[in-house]
Amino acid sequence: MPKPEIHVFVCSQQRPPGHPRSSCGEKGAMNVLQTFSEKLIAAGLTNQVSLVATGCLGPCRAGANVLVFHPATAAEGGVWYMTVDPSDIDAIISEHLVGGVPYADKVAPDEIWQ
Repeated sequence: MPKPEIHVFVCSQQRPPGHPRSSCGEKGAMNVLQTFSEKLIAAGLTNQVSLVATGCLGPCRAGANVLVFHPATAAEGGVWYMTVDPSDIDAIISEHLVGGVPYADKVAPDEIWQ
């Protein structure tokens, strides 16, 4: 496998029901991960994109969270996406992973960390 240029991290943290921080797992993260996988295969991008399920990425209330590291947006240190659901995946792939421009509709604002 060649070294991937792009890295996509999908939070798949699962916490017990009623946990005060909630979790991306409760918010459909596994469907997001599965859809990303299927769409990357269909687009022939599996050698260029590394897709990784992770533990907690941080802002749980805004899940499902996705973090993308792409050469075109490297100066930003990664692009955070929030409230991602399977219907957002095509746009994230075409606009950001292929086009190099973050999908603005789901980019998390800096305030998410407050």
